[in-house]
Amino acid sequence: MKIPEEFLDLFTKRAFGHLATLMPDGSPQVSPVWIDYDGKHLIVNSAKGRQKDRNISRDPRVAMDITDPDNPYRKLLLRGEVVETTTEGADEGIDQLSMKYNGTLYPNHRPADVRVIYKIKVKHVSH
Repeated sequence: MKIPEEFLDLFTKRAFGHLATLMPDGSPQVSPVWIDYDGKHLIVNSAKGRQKDRNISRDPRVAMDITDPDNPYRKLLLRGEVVETTTEGADEGIDQLSMKYNGTLYPNHRPADVRVIYKIKVKHVSH
């Protein structure tokens, strides 16, 4: 399922996503995340070992809401599944997202962190 064209501008703004993953007991866990869209998948970047990484590794089902920073009553609600996880290009990806959101390269690179890109296939959209 594609993102409706009238909401694609959210991916050019500094709109935060709120990513919901599932804890081992089935309860939801929500994290604010920087987001991108490649025309086919939502893109989220994190580090291995974080709670959302552990949750996605166990259960790839996710949900996300995105609120327009210029109009908090305009929102996009999505449900889907992480269909690809890769470390390839993840360091560069977090720098690109940081440039979008902060105007600088990602300032919190840590040598021990292994960055990960999650590609989310959207299965349900509402707004």
